[in-house]
Amino acid sequence: MSSNEEMVLIKDGKRLDGRDFDELRDVKMEVSVLERAVGSAYMEWGKNKVMAAVYGPRELHPKFLQDPTKALLRCTYNLAPFSVEERKRPGPDRRSVEISKVTTEALSSVVMLEKFPNTVIDVFIEILQADAGTRCVGLTAASLALADAGIPMRDLVAACSAGKIQGEIVVDLMKEEDNYGECDLPLAIIPRKGEVVLLQMDGKLTKDEFKKAYELAFKGAMKVYEMQKNTLLGSMKRFVGEGGNDDGN
Repeated sequence: MSSNEEMVLIKDGKRLDGRDFDELRDVKMEVSVLERAVGSAYMEWGKNKVMAAVYGPRELHPKFLQDPTKALLRCTYNLAPFSVEERKRPGPDRRSVEISKVTTEALSSVVMLEKFPNTVIDVFIEILQADAGTRCVGLTAASLALADAGIPMRDLVAACSAGKIQGEIVVDLMKEEDNYGECDLPLAIIPRKGEVVLLQMDGKLTKDEFKKAYELAFKGAMKVYEMQKNTLLGSMKRFVGEGGNDDGN
């Protein structure tokens, strides 16, 4: 396809997958999916499939990296070689290093690192299948996995994107919209404070378009936050239910 104009992204007032402009893709969340991790989460968001796992807090080596006032949070985002149509070369690249960095910064704003001096908390985010918006899905899954691990947090982090396709502002871009649209705006927030911890933009928007995209992404992130809370609450109820069958202990 030689130009953006050749790809029709909106037909009869609907997007290619039948969604309205302000409608999220289907989202599925689950926690405690990995036995050997301290905490874990699995998410399907549209055609994205993402796993997140937490290990620690554990002693940080080498010792010169230790901080006596707080833990070190390390997030590693990885796009699996089989996650995209054309096989990706294994190992980190500039994009995965950048996403690992912004994810670490976003989550560091809510994790109570001061409670675990001289330690490290490792968060691994594995993109098993990619369909646009993977940094938002990975960050949301990582936040869930940290909560599942019982790591003290001031709040969860919830993320969502918005963007511009064929002159229209829409929420939660899928792959075709991301590839052939005019702009992508990923956003992550601390919901209870309404504080933004990640905001990036790839493309161009007018001031009014930016405001509309920001509002759509923010509302989308709040919807995701409610799903995160319901997922954790459901997991807790199952845990309590299972514990009730164990001699009451």
